[in-house]
Amino acid sequence: MNGLVKKSGEAMQDLQLVAFCLQGEEFAVDIQKVREVLKVTQITPLPQSPEFIEGVINLRGEVLPVVDLRKRFRLAGTGDSGKARIIIVEIEEGLVGLIVDSVTEVLHLAATAVEPPPRRLGVGKTEFIQGVGKLGDRLLIILDLEKILSVDEQLGLEQLQLAGAAGLALPGEV
Repeated sequence: MNGLVKKSGEAMQDLQLVAFCLQGEEFAVDIQKVREVLKVTQITPLPQSPEFIEGVINLRGEVLPVVDLRKRFRLAGTGDSGKARIIIVEIEEGLVGLIVDSVTEVLHLAATAVEPPPRRLGVGKTEFIQGVGKLGDRLLIILDLEKILSVDEQLGLEQLQLAGAAGLALPGEV
């Protein structure tokens, strides 16, 4: 789903997305980047990690970092923990879990129904947004997973994963 905006001479493809909610707003990610969706399980906290990194989980023997998207996007409040899910997604550096309030649906969206993020928000305000999808009267904020974490944060998570692979003791395997 790289480059949602049509480039001259390129055919646009329809998108298949996983939609989820954060603080009542609808977001979506490319289904090709989603490996699975889990109920929130025990997360082992990591000392001296950024506030939005909840910790790590052990997923079938693989240590994965978990990012709380509410905290990452600086959204206030808490969601219904009974509906909260961890979406396991693939980013450049490997698999990462994203905590969301709820996963709502898998949907198809015509590429023509996606617009680039509004530039009027200013620099930095749209860094995570790949596009805005229009589905009837709904607006879906389509996230760019590669920009959820900065390069430095991705490198830090890679080091955490290597430490986990080297024998970091984590309680309870998912």
